[in-house]
Amino acid sequence: MKWQNRRQSSNIRSGGRGRAGMGLGLGGIIMGLVVFALTGNPFAALNAGLSGGAIQTRDIKQEELQLSEKEKVLYDYSSVVLADTEDTWHSLLAKEGTQYKEATMYIFQDNVKSGCGIAQSGMGPFYCGQDQSVYMDLSFYDTLIKEFGADEGDFILSYVISHEIGHHVQNVLGIMDQVNRLRSKASQSDFNKLTLRLELQADYLAGVVARYQADRGYLEKGDIEDAIKAAWAIGDDTIQKRMQGHVTPESFTHGTADQRMRWYKKGYDTGDLSQFNTFDTDKYPDVSDL
Repeated sequence: MKWQNRRQSSNIRSGGRGRAGMGLGLGGIIMGLVVFALTGNPFAALNAGLSGGAIQTRDIKQEELQLSEKEKVLYDYSSVVLADTEDTWHSLLAKEGTQYKEATMYIFQDNVKSGCGIAQSGMGPFYCGQDQSVYMDLSFYDTLIKEFGADEGDFILSYVISHEIGHHVQNVLGIMDQVNRLRSKASQSDFNKLTLRLELQADYLAGVVARYQADRGYLEKGDIEDAIKAAWAIGDDTIQKRMQGHVTPESFTHGTADQRMRWYKKGYDTGDLSQFNTFDTDKYPDVSDL
């Protein structure tokens, strides 16, 4: 993506480097994030059995963020992507009669104190509805490539950030609150289906941002393909095959690789909110129809 010498967001912050006695295996990455987004509690995701590990919390010692040269570039890149999401949603939501309130993004290392509690980088990037902020350890870029098999390319980071900001858009539109109310009455199976619809909608919203970027000439050859491959790499079925050797569809919470790829592409092709309603049960009565 063409990002040098473009506007950087004023809403990016250093979350510092947190040291704490916390432990989380690789199984916590991605799989627990949607529970975190909905409940505002990272530990609820672990208690739901998604992490394969336990966290013990205590006060963390916050140190100054120390970035490598590569991470400094990714930090600046992330700031430009965040600005693109702001420009996209200010424009599109104004047409819907909604004022967009910008999110804050914190770049951190190891552990971080968020409005939703203490979280570890092993959980991957996450959105906290309590303080309307996105938290990301830049090491996740390498994790996507090394652990999940995504192709190397800077635009996969744009996809990740745009997806997390998609959760913020859902919060602004009141969708998060609606899902939380339904969650209190839902079985675990029904809750998984609700969260899957929420995640695919965030993929769609990430695709809308990519359309904004493309229309302004920011994208380069191969960018969309890189994002689609990243979406494929973190599908529930792809992750479960990699981690446990088989898939359990009833436990899916983010969508299959094919679903994530298609909903991202749908958002990109449409470029607006006209087809983003993954909660339309008349059109999509079952999550397998999405």
